[in-house]
Amino acid sequence: MSAVLLAVFDDYDAADRVRSALVRDGFPTDRVDLTASREPGRAALEPGDSLHDKLGQYFRALFARAEDQPKADMLADRVEHGAAAVTVHPRGSIEIERAVQIMQEAMPADVAAHDLESMPFEYAASPQDAPWISHFWVELEGEQLGEPDCILCKLFERGPVR
Repeated sequence: MSAVLLAVFDDYDAADRVRSALVRDGFPTDRVDLTASREPGRAALEPGDSLHDKLGQYFRALFARAEDQPKADMLADRVEHGAAAVTVHPRGSIEIERAVQIMQEAMPADVAAHDLESMPFEYAASPQDAPWISHFWVELEGEQLGEPDCILCKLFERGPVR
């Protein structure tokens, strides 16, 4: 399972504002979820006969370790009874820091985390304001072998970005 950071809010509007703030900050929408009884989000896709069953399945998938199961059941109960949860799947320490800051500003009732220490994409977020592009160097078939060419530079015909 991937890294998870989750904040529980007692009211839906606060959770909705946090979700919007995270997306405005640059978190991709596929890595930010809001789960509430009136907007179950991805939990609605889980197998189950009732909302509680679906919420339980969803939170057990996020917190899959045996010792985390009580936490998952508690989250399902809270959301079913009016709370709202915002879940972020951060990639790297920079995104963890930003997500925690945004969530804490909204004063969550509770915060839970899973597997934050073992993320394979440690450098998925950049600390710099300027975007960067990775160069893909290839030797094109049929051309004289010499210096490899940047495939992106060939596509955009501007030369390498320095």
